[in-house]
Amino acid sequence: MTIHVDLLGTETRFIDTGKYTTRAISAPGSGEHVFLLHGGGGHAETYSRNLMRLSKVCQPHAIDFIWHGMSSRPAYSNGAPRAAENWLTQFTDQLINLMDHLGIEKAVVEGESLGGWIAFDMAINHPDRTSKVILNTSWGMHLDPAHVHEGGSDLNALRETSMNALLNPTRELLRKRLDWLMPLGGVTDELVELRQTLWFIPETRTALIEYYERLFAPDIAEYYWQEDDIRKISCPALVLWTDKNPIHGEDAADRLEAIIPGAKKHIMRGCAHWPQWERPEEHDDVVSRFLLGTL
Repeated sequence: MTIHVDLLGTETRFIDTGKYTTRAISAPGSGEHVFLLHGGGGHAETYSRNLMRLSKVCQPHAIDFIWHGMSSRPAYSNGAPRAAENWLTQFTDQLINLMDHLGIEKAVVEGESLGGWIAFDMAINHPDRTSKVILNTSWGMHLDPAHVHEGGSDLNALRETSMNALLNPTRELLRKRLDWLMPLGGVTDELVELRQTLWFIPETRTALIEYYERLFAPDIAEYYWQEDDIRKISCPALVLWTDKNPIHGEDAADRLEAIIPGAKKHIMRGCAHWPQWERPEEHDDVVSRFLLGTL
């Protein structure tokens, strides 16, 4: 299957709200609106293998974050880590602004990696707009080190492969970057070509270089969600993890399940950092059952 075939039946739109332009891929469906948020450096096609299957139980939308893909590239905010506005809350503002524009009062938010960082923000600080949250190999959190080990070497590998590929976006270096996401296999020539095409857009490439400079800045830990924040999540939550996830292993999923009231947990075996792509059928089955309340 190709990305094009996977997306047959979906609609791609450039939605200009006046504040942001967001590229969104949506599938016709019924039930709750579900926003699917990709990881850092990614794009809406992160969820290309899931949209049509999920549309059997919901109305799914995969978007390009600002500074990513073909969405707009506003100036980065220099707000402090706990300020109402900083460069990370700009992602959340993009989503809420998009929901307002589309007339969607409340939605399910699934976030993978960076997307999970923003899903935390939606569930913690915007519970009136978030009906359910799915934390898919999420990043951007500091969990009790007595319970959770964080892989610093994996973080260094992400920094190195990301910056190398952005500064010199050859297919070889882009494949190496994608192999970090899926070291067990799953990277296709088509996915490499798509990533290269998007990263060759000069404005996107410049914006992403600044994104990674901010992401790997010495003060980044000041932006992480703390356990006291995460305990505030009151909506239904699914912790969707893998057994080979870099940086945060299964112990992180166990800890999230323990501190989020009523959270469900599912571990996908033989997957790394893109489980929705690596095992789309399993991902979609688990998410669908969670949405239907049968998990």
